Amino acid sequence: MDAQPGKLDDTTARAALRRLLDAAIASADPRVVLAAHLPEPPALGSGGRVIVVGAGKSAAVMAAAVEAAWPRIPLTGLVITRYGHGIRTGRGENDRIEVVEASHPVPDAAGEAAAARILAMVQGLTENDLVLALISGGGSALMPLAAPGLTLADKQAVNRALLSCGATINEMNAVRRHLSAIKGGRLAAAAHPARVVTLAISDVPGDDPAAIASGPTVPDPTSFAEAREIVARYAIPLPDHVRAHLDAAAEETPKPGDPRLAHAEYHLIATPLMALQAAAKEAEALGLTPLILGDALEGEAREAGTLLAGIARSVAAHGHPLRAPAVLLSGGETTVTLGEAKGAGGRNGECLLGFAVALAGHPGIWSLMADTDGIDGSESNAGAIAGPDTLARSAAAGVDPRAALLAHRSHDVFAGLDDLIITGPTLTNVNDFRAVIIAGAPAAARP
Repeated sequence: MDAQPGKLDDTTARAALRRLLDAAIASADPRVVLAAHLPEPPALGSGGRVIVVGAGKSAAVMAAAVEAAWPRIPLTGLVITRYGHGIRTGRGENDRIEVVEASHPVPDAAGEAAAARILAMVQGLTENDLVLALISGGGSALMPLAAPGLTLADKQAVNRALLSCGATINEMNAVRRHLSAIKGGRLAAAAHPARVVTLAISDVPGDDPAAIASGPTVPDPTSFAEAREIVARYAIPLPDHVRAHLDAAAEETPKPGDPRLAHAEYHLIATPLMALQAAAKEAEALGLTPLILGDALEGEAREAGTLLAGIARSVAAHGHPLRAPAVLLSGGETTVTLGEAKGAGGRNGECLLGFAVALAGHPGIWSLMADTDGIDGSESNAGAIAGPDTLARSAAAGVDPRAALLAHRSHDVFAGLDDLIITGPTLTNVNDFRAVIIAGAPAAARP
């Protein structure tokens, strides 16, 4: 595709957007990137064992990548992934790493039981042993081992409240860590004195290890007091005994400098920025000038869409901050505050609908917004595509996109237009991916 001024039409723009998404997802495939980050296994004759544990939407394919890279290394283990994301980790019946599927985003008993098994697996080890932790987005909900005195039902109630209150992912995980027996560095502490090496795929703005799956193998910089402040700020309803647990602050999470985490290492093997850079390279191959706006954009989804629409207008009208034909790339994780609305869709659909409403049919601008794990919110689509005709086509179909935006029902709009992006589970997760293509050069900027 040659994206010279005036050459982009609806068909080529949509095809280009899909190629950018595919490039971003491919760059985070554990089967491609994980092996280069594996540590040295225990020395022969040391008696050291290799225990592989983990949780997240990518956990099963990460485990398969470990087995493929270490075909003759004795190892055992267990990882937890989302329902529908499990794969065989070995060849035939010779899986050395067990895969358990569990519920996400609200935890269930399968995840709880598997998390308890993981915690038991890493106890009683020696300094000659290696614990390889495979961590990716979604691991917090998939590994829901409650702190003493709390129950799975408590964790489920808190998760539901967190998901609808408008808190950021970092804030949600700060609360989760202080209600857990395994997160916030507790898994690595339980494995002491073994060496713990974590290979992680980041799905959070800023790539903070403490926030990825609530940081089961890293020190927790937050406190019970901060968790209580987040609960108060968002008026999150908690069962009385959960609130009492936060108030009591009986056992803090391991903090930086804790000797139990002295032999813990952490390596990021895929991040949102890496995915955006891969998409930018693909954009250049398509004849588009890319601009990465950032990998950590947060805020209310519909408002982020309005902001992105304003930048796209500036490119189209003034050639700033770059000249068209161009593509604006961004990542991060926006939020949707539902209030009393039930909603249908996810944060990417809502951001995209806010973008389309703000553009009001502006010509020559298209956008794709999707979750790189293949699931955007409450439905089965990864995201959707919008173009200059989105509002007109919606009106012709008898759907009011502005009313749908207010009701948090972006899925209804894009499903009715057949503009949903369906990838199925991608088996990776580097957070949200947003691409905005602006065609042509502004009249004032043309030679």
